[in-house]
Amino acid sequence: MNHNHESLSRRRAKAAAPSRPTIKDVASRCGVHPSTVSRALSPAMSHLVADDVAKRIRATAAALGYRPNITAAGLRTGRSGLVGVLAPDIADPNFPPVLGGVAEALHEAGYATIVVDVGPHGSPVELADRLIARGVDGLVLATVSLHDPVVEHCIDASIPVVLVNRTDAGKLVPSVASDDEAGIRLAVDHLLALGHRRIGHVAGPQDISTGALRRAGFEAGMAQAGVPGEEIAVEAAPGYTREAGRAAALRLLERRPDLTSIVAANDLLALGVYDALAERGLNCPNEVSVVGHNDMPYLDMLSPPLTTVRIAQREMGDRAARLLLAQIRDPDARHDHVVLAPQLIVRGSTAAPRG
Repeated sequence: MNHNHESLSRRRAKAAAPSRPTIKDVASRCGVHPSTVSRALSPAMSHLVADDVAKRIRATAAALGYRPNITAAGLRTGRSGLVGVLAPDIADPNFPPVLGGVAEALHEAGYATIVVDVGPHGSPVELADRLIARGVDGLVLATVSLHDPVVEHCIDASIPVVLVNRTDAGKLVPSVASDDEAGIRLAVDHLLALGHRRIGHVAGPQDISTGALRRAGFEAGMAQAGVPGEEIAVEAAPGYTREAGRAAALRLLERRPDLTSIVAANDLLALGVYDALAERGLNCPNEVSVVGHNDMPYLDMLSPPLTTVRIAQREMGDRAARLLLAQIRDPDARHDHVVLAPQLIVRGSTAAPRG
């Protein structure tokens, strides 16, 4: 008896509860066909609906509290509405602005983002496989080396993929990156204009496009300034970390104590250069000027504030996401390689050489 009473109570409660809004409710409120609502709320199909209509449908769906059944929609369309992002190091201050650009553009298109931190010991191929197994519609890779097996692995898996901030040597898949050679040339030209000639470079890892291209830009800039090849001072760091920058700068200064300025391949390496100068009792910028690259947050709060090369990190992420969306919609979409222009930001860490 109690069991029947409980069942009856549950039935009554269910009957009294407001029904969940359906796609037909949204269509009726907007005066459109349910298929139009379905397209407007689908990441893969929203481009087929006029912007003003899609915006009205989304607003109405939100007002009614309508939530698409993602599982059912995925079964119909073969799309999950998820995109995976492989991050090189989630703690690196340079990455969040890139991720912000990616996530915002994907969110506007109705996609959610899954971010995986590869870190120094993770396997990009294994982690990409895990994301593919979970049904992501595409991948944004911020981790690739110049000859990275994960690129061909993604191609073989027929998953849409875009590289961001780095490129692969073969240009096998679409990419969005800053003009790394031009960025370092801005730094070199700035120091040359101040009167420096004995300029050193703390380079990034040479198996990564940013490290290799920025080194190439530095050497080309110095050669154009008339510095003989054997006098061009470069010390490569094995990773983009402050400690790696410190160690590389100490090696560089040991070999070339006459240097009056140092260009670092990124801002974390530049922080390491600051540490090395402090260890050797050298003042920046009075004795050694320093230039970084990327313009990560809070550089203006350093002492001295760091002169650096600003890259369009948020735009980079946005453009990468839009390239990926184009691929998801059309697997035969053109494989663009977008190169963004950098900008020199002059602060207090550079000055004319003494004497």
